Amino acid sequence: MKAGALAKVVQVGEGVKFVPGDLVSGMLGWSEWMVVPAKGLQKIVIPPGAELIDFLGVLGINGLTAYFGLFHVGQIKAGETLVVSAAAGATGSIVCQLGKLVGAKVVALAGSPDKCEWLKNELGVDKALNYKSPTFRDDFKKAVGYFDVYFDNVGGSILDLALTRMKKHTRIVFCGAIADYNALPKGLTNYMNLIAQSAKLEGFIVFDYAAQYPSALKELSQWLAEGKIKRKTHLVEGLDNASEALKLLFVGGNTGKLVVKVADVTQSRL
Repeated sequence: MKAGALAKVVQVGEGVKFVPGDLVSGMLGWSEWMVVPAKGLQKIVIPPGAELIDFLGVLGINGLTAYFGLFHVGQIKAGETLVVSAAAGATGSIVCQLGKLVGAKVVALAGSPDKCEWLKNELGVDKALNYKSPTFRDDFKKAVGYFDVYFDNVGGSILDLALTRMKKHTRIVFCGAIADYNALPKGLTNYMNLIAQSAKLEGFIVFDYAAQYPSALKELSQWLAEGKIKRKTHLVEGLDNASEALKLLFVGGNTGKLVVKVADVTQSRL
């Protein structure tokens, strides 16, 4: 199964830019050994204040998704209200922190009291709401009021609720819809509010911004080194546990970046 992965090069073919010993990242897979084309691999140079595993999170696809989704699609500004769903996940937790960095009010949505505490006490969001609470709808209205930007990772009923609390010219960043990935979508009922509020709901693919990755990673690396971005990793040991780890994504069983450790980096080979 393909997945974003980190590995160490042990052997290269003729004309390949890598050398044995290089650390690389790419869409590889859950395997201890692989033979892959060099195209699509990126050499890893770990910047100050970072760790290798950050290239699966803040300095990988999650950080880039948060960066371009919030800044380019959402166009967040200081003083605006930002709502983030799946806020304790790998992408959402970075979005929350980027929002605070630019001076936005951040309301984070997560699925347990522990996650809400982490978001509030460790990441510094202004409000953290448990969407499983029986009073969630009222809590949402009181905490949010009306928002400027919604970074949506879940879709479903929470997106439908958000569509009733938009300001004029609201931007909804449609990053994912995990609530509907394994169910028959029920559809949105409040979408006509997009017309009334001159708002927009925009999907995006982070790979469309590939040419701008270097500048984004430079900023993300700097914020990481300065301690302005915090991260948390949920590590599952062993390839034989990969299928169980995958299930955690769909039940909210992880906080931060979910990683399956197939082998030590000295044993993961290309």
